[in-house]
Amino acid sequence: MPQRSAGLLIYRRRDGRFEVLLDHPGGPYWKDKDKAAWSIPKGLVEDGEDELAAAKRETLEELGVLVDGPFEFLGNYKQQGGKVVIAWSVEADIALNVDTIASNTFEIEWPPHSGKRQQFPEVDRAEWFSLDDAGRRIHKGQRPLIADFAGKIADR
Repeated sequence: MPQRSAGLLIYRRRDGRFEVLLDHPGGPYWKDKDKAAWSIPKGLVEDGEDELAAAKRETLEELGVLVDGPFEFLGNYKQQGGKVVIAWSVEADIALNVDTIASNTFEIEWPPHSGKRQQFPEVDRAEWFSLDDAGRRIHKGQRPLIADFAGKIADR
């Protein structure tokens, strides 16, 4: 069975347009990368864990906010490496402020082969993007997720 990752496409309406929240991975590898580096808040589903519960947990871990529904299932998106991203959309609570996100951290040896261990945030920033900008910034394997969301909101 392929690895499963669950996440939330958080959106808001601003000045009559839809915007989506994407996060940027932290750590030295992603520091200077922008195009195709962004993602929806998501992460691996633990054994026996409900997928929507995993998406909510990962959002809390990556952004420091608990997002409540209603949630609309978007679909399953197979990534190039075989992992499947399971995604839901949810309208943002008005209080969600990207300037105050609080991410979990991870530890790696950095610089490589130095013997020194450093901690980095799992997510170093989050931003609101128009659907067009999100389509350019998001990981290539998640682009269909943006397109599916755009199709669902076309009549709203």
